[in-house]
Amino acid sequence: MRTNVQKRKINLRLKRKRRIRANISGTSELVRVSIYKSNRALYAQAIDDVNAVTLASVDGNKLGLKANKEDAAKLAKTFAETLNAKGLSKVVFDRNGYLYHGVVAAFADGLRENGITL
Repeated sequence: MRTNVQKRKINLRLKRKRRIRANISGTSELVRVSIYKSNRALYAQAIDDVNAVTLASVDGNKLGLKANKEDAAKLAKTFAETLNAKGLSKVVFDRNGYLYHGVVAAFADGLRENGITL
């Protein structure tokens, strides 16, 4: 059973997520990169919201990577290679309600270092 603190944190993240998604959307030319982090792993996907299609995705669990800054940079490198192979070099970054620090910032910086414009 979740405590009140856990429920409040989840609700605050979901409020931030709705506020962010009200302003950004992905198209086939400018896809939305959405990130999800759990306590153990990191996941990301490139989404075309107009056609409701996921164009590319990466799973930290399948690659044996943890949810820390170093592995977030490795995951970003792998994801950037996938995006470049599909001809996508410019994206919109959706932090999915998470604060922009730590693992989320490391992932975004990793994408930038590997040629993806956010």
